[in-house]
Amino acid sequence: MGTHDRLNQIRTTLRQEQLDSILVSSSNNRRYLSGFTGSAGYLVITESDAILATDFRYIEQAGQQAPDFTVHRTGGAADWLPKLSSHLGVQRMGFEAQDMTVAVHAAFVKANREADVRTRLRLVKTYNLIDRLRAKKYPEELQLLQHAVTIADQAMDEVAPTIEQGMTEKLIASHLEMAMRKRGAENVSFDTIVGAGPNGALPHHRADDTVIERNQAIVIDMGCIYEGYCSDLTRTFIVGSPDDKFKRVYGKVLEAQLAAEERIETGMTGQDVDAIARDIIKASGHGDDFGHSLGHGVGLAVHEFPHVGPRAEDVIENGMVLTIEPGIYLSGWGGVRIEDMVVMENGKAHVMSQAKKLSF
Repeated sequence: MGTHDRLNQIRTTLRQEQLDSILVSSSNNRRYLSGFTGSAGYLVITESDAILATDFRYIEQAGQQAPDFTVHRTGGAADWLPKLSSHLGVQRMGFEAQDMTVAVHAAFVKANREADVRTRLRLVKTYNLIDRLRAKKYPEELQLLQHAVTIADQAMDEVAPTIEQGMTEKLIASHLEMAMRKRGAENVSFDTIVGAGPNGALPHHRADDTVIERNQAIVIDMGCIYEGYCSDLTRTFIVGSPDDKFKRVYGKVLEAQLAAEERIETGMTGQDVDAIARDIIKASGHGDDFGHSLGHGVGLAVHEFPHVGPRAEDVIENGMVLTIEPGIYLSGWGGVRIEDMVVMENGKAHVMSQAKKLSF
């Protein structure tokens, strides 16, 4: 799906929202619509115009990466927006309220108030208009996502068998990140989580100098970025021999995860999908020990639409990519989380992640 088609999508949305134009400030949305990867700039999209406004540093890059956009050079002041808007003849401009800071918005309002222009601009709050369009992926996006998933899978399968007593969480994280880098990852999609023993009970524990001990469970949550697209993968391992408690907890999390992957269907809400796994964990007596949502969408951001949780109303559709990641966390003992990425195809989930899981 090319830039032209994506612009048509957002223009249809603008008509539905009764807006003349939209000001895009989110870096991911800017990239999605234009292809521009620079760290500074705005898109201004109207029914007939597509403008990429950026400063001197990115003028040449913008011209190369966003050929369907007219590049407009900005300076240090905010007065470029009311002047450009007046030239384009737009009055109702949506802005990304979930992204723009109060300070930036105030600067644009002040510049608009003081500008000597023919038509006065009205900035209108919008929420997640483009983010929701991004939820359904297209073939070229799915190829990049699968590549990012495969990099993480291969890195996990390379490093996990080498984990041994005496290593630190930080060392394991660095080995995982190096393994992803050597396979072409441009960056990690988030700080790699390695939670050994009791640290595994902290879902977002940051890898530290904790030393791995014998017969200790380790939760690893990792991912990479490949050409802008993210992966997200969690596996739980044990160094040594699993006891009955670990086997029971691990088995229940795996049962919940596989059930959700098997039973998810298009037309369900995120709440419906979450309940598949959550009900299994509740029935095991660990309902209070699964405190986060079952999953989330993944794309240019590692967390995006659709939401998949106890109160998520997003409807699951073909083309959506999301995680399935139930967990059980027991304070003082540790935790188990298992996470795959899936893509919805022909009404069902196709599992993208293939890294090895434990079997007993």
